[in-house]
Amino acid sequence: MQGHLSAWLVKHGLIHRSLGFDYQGIETLQIKPGDWHSIAVILYVYGYNYLRSQCAYDVAPGGLLASMYHLTRIEYGVDQPEEVCIKVFAPRRDPRIPSVFWVWKSVDFQERESYDMLGISYDNHPRLKRILMPESWIGWPLRKDYIAPNFYEIQDAH
Repeated sequence: MQGHLSAWLVKHGLIHRSLGFDYQGIETLQIKPGDWHSIAVILYVYGYNYLRSQCAYDVAPGGLLASMYHLTRIEYGVDQPEEVCIKVFAPRRDPRIPSVFWVWKSVDFQERESYDMLGISYDNHPRLKRILMPESWIGWPLRKDYIAPNFYEIQDAH
């Protein structure tokens, strides 16, 4: 089933894949990593001026990694703002997705957290470095194939 935004993107020749609607009726679209930055700029100009959240997840062990963006179109005098969910999938071996920091500044810490936990590199992000784990940490803790290193908490050391 194609939604309003998907039909608009098709009309303007923008490549994407409709993933239907979530349980709240929010349209979900899949965008290829190479097309994401230009489509993000177009969506901003089209009126999606607020990035509500960004998160990432591991689709399956050994499979793809996904970065999700929840965008909202906020306008004066509109009681129910229009929302869309964008999913960008990246291969596990070299997960690279263009950063949308220069479109929505609020994505700064969220893309850094996705990098820190899953190892997705957001190209052109101005400060892409670990935000939760120490810089010396090896690996990506939220990947389904992650093996935790042997370590002991201080209370277990004695």
